[in-house]
Amino acid sequence: MSFLPEHFSEYLAPDCNRCAFIQSYLAVRGVSSVVLPVDGKNHVYVKFPSSHYNPQFKIKTVIAHYDRADGSPGANDNSAADFCLMDWAVRLQQRADFHNVRLLFTDGEELGENGVAEQGAFSLASLFKRLGITNDDVYVFDCVGRGTIPVVGKTTEMLKAPFLFRKKFFSLEERTEELLRKTGTGRWLTLPLPYSDNAGFIACGIPAVAITMLPEDEADRYLAALIKEKTLERFVRNHEVSDKKDADRLRGMTPQTWRLFHTPYDNEQSLTPKSFAVTAKILDALADEKTVSY
Repeated sequence: MSFLPEHFSEYLAPDCNRCAFIQSYLAVRGVSSVVLPVDGKNHVYVKFPSSHYNPQFKIKTVIAHYDRADGSPGANDNSAADFCLMDWAVRLQQRADFHNVRLLFTDGEELGENGVAEQGAFSLASLFKRLGITNDDVYVFDCVGRGTIPVVGKTTEMLKAPFLFRKKFFSLEERTEELLRKTGTGRWLTLPLPYSDNAGFIACGIPAVAITMLPEDEADRYLAALIKEKTLERFVRNHEVSDKKDADRLRGMTPQTWRLFHTPYDNEQSLTPKSFAVTAKILDALADEKTVSY
């Protein structure tokens, strides 16, 4: 499809080595990266020059998972975000000033369905914690290839978290919302989302926010359903239901975009052109963000 990035179809091929693809895509565009193996998962860490960092300001760790569910092309989950971040890495490499971005493509996100401890981001966040890297702002981009409405993941469970962690998380959430206000992309929402790599970081005591995208009509219907059906938020987060009939009913209230995940229909034809441009604006605004380190 003409609006998709060059080589996108190759990345969706069933036999594509996506880890190697990311490294090759970056390398031919002048961006260095290394594979960071952690607990059997192979994460891709992008290496920017040291001149691109200023210790007076916080590091922004930005993540997109590159693995996909078996039997699915994974066009939206999560190839769209991968390409947005790969192309962003090229723009970051070419910047004249510092950006303070730590960029990673993670492995093993889909394993989170078996519990957050199985998730690749959990072992990665555990490594961060052992190394004392706990003061980053962590942003997870997941499924940004459909629609024009950016959605920040609402995490009501934070109300039960220890005070200091809660304070840091809500500060990050507020700054993320302010970032979206400043991008000039128009409307955005904060809504409950299925957990992504943010779950692994949160479980390790490191605040992380997830950003996704939805078509406007789907976002509005989902918002209305959340108001009407009080159990929907819990279902979206952890699929807690009393029986299969109830699960089917609640699943029918979730956005159609999400119901394509892990199916053959998460394909190129399901994506929308403007999504990539909106995501690029958010990423470029994020590169310009400067929060004083403390």
